[in-house]
Amino acid sequence: MDLRVGLLGGGSWGTTVASLVARNAPVTIWARNESTVHEINTQHSNSKYLPDATLPERLVATGDIQEAIAPADLVVMGIPSQNFRGVLERVKEHIRPWVPVVSLTKGLELSTRMRMTEIINEVLPGHPSGVLTGPNLAREIMSGYAAASVIAMEDEIIVKELQKVFHSGLFRVYTNHDVIGCELGGVLKNIIAIAAGMGDGQGAGVNTRSAVITRGLAEITRLGVAMGGEPQTFAGLAGMGDLVATCTSPQSRNRTVGFELGKGRTIQEIVDEMFMVAEGVKSAPAVIALADEYGVEMPIAREVYETVQKQSDARKAFRGLLRSTAGAESDPG
Repeated sequence: MDLRVGLLGGGSWGTTVASLVARNAPVTIWARNESTVHEINTQHSNSKYLPDATLPERLVATGDIQEAIAPADLVVMGIPSQNFRGVLERVKEHIRPWVPVVSLTKGLELSTRMRMTEIINEVLPGHPSGVLTGPNLAREIMSGYAAASVIAMEDEIIVKELQKVFHSGLFRVYTNHDVIGCELGGVLKNIIAIAAGMGDGQGAGVNTRSAVITRGLAEITRLGVAMGGEPQTFAGLAGMGDLVATCTSPQSRNRTVGFELGKGRTIQEIVDEMFMVAEGVKSAPAVIALADEYGVEMPIAREVYETVQKQSDARKAFRGLLRSTAGAESDPG
């Protein structure tokens, strides 16, 4: 494939996607850390984020953002949500006209409550924007396990071409036109994963986890539809699929945060020990603000928000959920 790809972000998921794309097209990955760049180029590894994984030899890394972006026919953003806009402003200086921009980020900008594709549209008007999302645990994919993902973009012609960039071997990529629903599914499931982890950390059983996942999906769907997403999206890979993976895997950063909260540790202690971002912690205030704005009841998300904001703790949060009145299954709450 002649399409040249510039991918920004040298973390676990950015490096994994770059490795997948390298099978189909030339890709240059930009990373802030000089030692990461050197390691990728000389040892074909990124041991800090993907220990024991071997990267494709054709994957090239750079610390120069212009080198990654100027020749690119596709830009992929693997940047945490709170740094996304700042890096995109730098991209703006070097990107050629009409080049599509795809987000890998499952978070909201706290100050504006904007989704990443909304930020792309604001900073880079005229550039087609999309999102790659789904139940994708980086280490499993790098170990060769089968996985599926969704690329969502409004332009059906462009999205089918980009599907070919990401789809390879055991990594199956489906298309979807519902950008809002796909993007929100990836954002909101992080909050529910913290709740599931809080239960696991307190020794709750599989029945409890199943209830949290199912009622959490109802909350995600209510807010997602209120914001313009399509209901069927939340029953697919970007919704239920991603939610199950994130709520059940020990590799999930958000579940890990919840698990440690459930054991009685403080959010500050947990975050201080993590060198990778748990987007659910960052996005919780924005999610609750959106729920209030759209008049959507999200009792599980609200308990998580109060816990990560130190207004409650995991034990009180779970007692609060258990005290909630149960009505019809289709009712909020």
